[in-house]
Amino acid sequence: MGTDLHAPLGRNRKAGNRRPGVLRLGRIAASLCLFAIGGFSLYTAFRGDGLERAKPPAAEQAATPANPIQPPTTAANQPADGMPRAEPRSGANVEQMVTGDGSVVTKYSPRPRDGSGPVLVDAMQIGQDPRMAAQPNEALLEDTPFGRLPIVGADGRRPMDQYARPSSGARGVRIAIVVSGLGLSQTGTQRAIAELPEEITLAFAASGNSLQRWMQEARRGGHEILLQVPLEPFDYPANDPGPETLLTTKSPARNIENLHKAMGEITNYTGVMNYLGGRFLSDSNAMEPVMRDIGKRGLLFLDDGTSAQSKTADVAKGTELPYAFADLQLDGQLDINAVLKKLDELERIARKNGQAIGVASAFDESVDAIAKWSEEAAMRGIEIVGVAALSTDPRNP
Repeated sequence: MGTDLHAPLGRNRKAGNRRPGVLRLGRIAASLCLFAIGGFSLYTAFRGDGLERAKPPAAEQAATPANPIQPPTTAANQPADGMPRAEPRSGANVEQMVTGDGSVVTKYSPRPRDGSGPVLVDAMQIGQDPRMAAQPNEALLEDTPFGRLPIVGADGRRPMDQYARPSSGARGVRIAIVVSGLGLSQTGTQRAIAELPEEITLAFAASGNSLQRWMQEARRGGHEILLQVPLEPFDYPANDPGPETLLTTKSPARNIENLHKAMGEITNYTGVMNYLGGRFLSDSNAMEPVMRDIGKRGLLFLDDGTSAQSKTADVAKGTELPYAFADLQLDGQLDINAVLKKLDELERIARKNGQAIGVASAFDESVDAIAKWSEEAAMRGIEIVGVAALSTDPRNP
């Protein structure tokens, strides 16, 4: 007998009484199913986002009430990770009641945020979440003809609090070092931001270039920053600090206008620092309206300490302006060893008084010396802090 090529099918036919044609159709159907599943998998894989979520009907979308708490997500209030940002109170109803004895009782109750997904809550009162440090807090800005200027928020938060570098709060020797003149030289600015430790405060000249870009790099690097405003020196105009200098001979309105022009150049700064200004700082009548405006906007003022006739302390106390004085100029002599000696002198001042502030310019020699000295400071029990931590603040006497 020859070999029966159809024996297996014959056995199947005996077992299940099935015909070969039906079995072939089943195999073809199974192949088609596998092909369809594979094609669907490839489709979803190449789409990148998998299946698209079903959208509600247009009528249903229109019926959904808008959340008045959350502002529209924009490039300004959305961090790099794509998650929208929210203030701590955006998910709460806040009610305040005055009791019989005059004290205020605040009641908080939950309120739903926008249901589109999670938000990144900025809950820090002193300092800013590093993920958002390069972006300003929209609640602390106002639009003006001179740009976006800092203001105190509705909840009382000040820019000097929001953008300050947090300190440990521990008792000990504290030193703030300010490197100024950033923005005037591209290479010098880039080197200072790259080489200096994040604890160093950076001051940007209002007349500099690409300030917003440099500000963002500095803030991403962890630095607290100040804005340098040109003030009239004693030998003006032979020594001219630059365009739109604040002058004792100008009206208060004109000086405040020039101040606002400078303020509008960047955001995210804790305060204002003078650039030159010996004559202006010695004239309390010229200073008073300017310092009052700085304090009203929730900023501090740093006096670089170069003018022996400065009236900063007197005017600041009269206007409730947070202020600080530099104790030492670090780079009067442009030599690394000379700057290192000045830093050692700054340390002696700090050990005597508990704190000290040093100021330098963004020269290569200064940057190198400060970077070197700062590496060893912590081992000697010194904490390098931002200027805001060492300011005299009427709110926190």
